[in-house]
Amino acid sequence: MPHTVDFATVSTAGLESSPVAAALAGLRANEARYFKNKYDHTFTVEPASDARQSIDWVTRILEEERGIVIASPPLEATGFQVENIRMAYVFYESGLSINVMYTLEDGGKRAVGFKLSDGMEIPEELGAFKFARQKSKLAGTIRGSYFVIKNEY
Repeated sequence: MPHTVDFATVSTAGLESSPVAAALAGLRANEARYFKNKYDHTFTVEPASDARQSIDWVTRILEEERGIVIASPPLEATGFQVENIRMAYVFYESGLSINVMYTLEDGGKRAVGFKLSDGMEIPEELGAFKFARQKSKLAGTIRGSYFVIKNEY
């Protein structure tokens, strides 16, 4: 069952099995705050077992675009549309968050973003990427990277 991510009171609910659960919860809350402020969208997530469609879409894009297979199991995911942008987020046990931003009209921005929770190592499968650092009141230090999607999904 989907639940709303509260960015005022950060909770590790659904992420408890992660060794960096508190940082991952902060990262998830940071995303919720962004979508509320920018799009007035309420960010909800559901357990990975209930979010197969979003997880499969993200997995397919990673594999077909870059041959990336994430080793860590997904814990939660969400998929939604804001304005003309299809979004998907997957939160992994390792502390990794992957999002896909896919503008629906031709020629729009389409990208995959990676964010690493504070305290986690860069996963081996993402070793080719350079990660920039960003400070967040909710998530501590977030390290992020991305790549542009070239094909249609």
